[in-house]
Amino acid sequence: MARPGAGLIRAAAALALIAPLAACDTISSFNPFDKSETYKPEIVPEVPAEQLYNDGLGYLAKNDYESASKRFASLDRQYPFSSWAKKALILQTFANYSNRQYDDAIANGKRFLALNPTSPDAAYAAYLVAMSYYNQIPDVSRDQERSEKALVALQEVVQRWPKSEYAEDARFKLNVVRDQLAGREMTIGRYYLQRRNYTAAINRFRNVVSQYQTTNQIEEALSRLTEAYLALGVVQEAETAAAVLGHNFPDSPWYRDTYKLMQSKGLEPRENEGSWISKAFKSVGLG
Repeated sequence: MARPGAGLIRAAAALALIAPLAACDTISSFNPFDKSETYKPEIVPEVPAEQLYNDGLGYLAKNDYESASKRFASLDRQYPFSSWAKKALILQTFANYSNRQYDDAIANGKRFLALNPTSPDAAYAAYLVAMSYYNQIPDVSRDQERSEKALVALQEVVQRWPKSEYAEDARFKLNVVRDQLAGREMTIGRYYLQRRNYTAAINRFRNVVSQYQTTNQIEEALSRLTEAYLALGVVQEAETAAAVLGHNFPDSPWYRDTYKLMQSKGLEPRENEGSWISKAFKSVGLG
């Protein structure tokens, strides 16, 4: 006697054999190509490295920095280990910088330095990186992350390539960046001083005196320190701040105002050489 459902099992098995054939027929019906056609891959002729390089130079000569960057990028992709790629990368960095694509210039400049640390063009690559940060420095009311990165990058140019043609300009711009960072500290310090948060104000003015003694902000910082210390009753530090200000900047309007403030309290500028203020100035040959 046949088992119950045996007929159904045989029918299902027969359908299982037919289904793949039907599926294949269904899939083939969606083929977008005509049955008589065959796929022929398009072969793009390779552009020689020298031609890509010269094309890039041509675009640079026309100040078409966008096209120049694309040409040099193509060269780098197609011939990554060639001498042409090395030249193309530094020129691509320059093209990005000239086109104000500063983030791209930073990335390509850093890549060049990583691949070619001893190259004669390394100083130039580092300088382009530093200038890309420098040109993005915001005003003192905003976050100064780019200023801090510019400071580090410019210091690298001066320290690693002190005799390069870029070192002198890097030194000048270092002073500008330091003054910017000091200005930011002063802005915040004044904010706290106006609200009589003297401890917070002192911390900001202290940063200027400790880190940015050669900037244009130093005279005001010492004067404000005197004011804040007097408000807290820390007389010895106030006297020291006033004395250091008078010793280093005797003709400063800030010193004249500070001296009047001291006299109004019955005090005189008097330096305590154990003070952090005195030590900060002596550490850089001032005071």
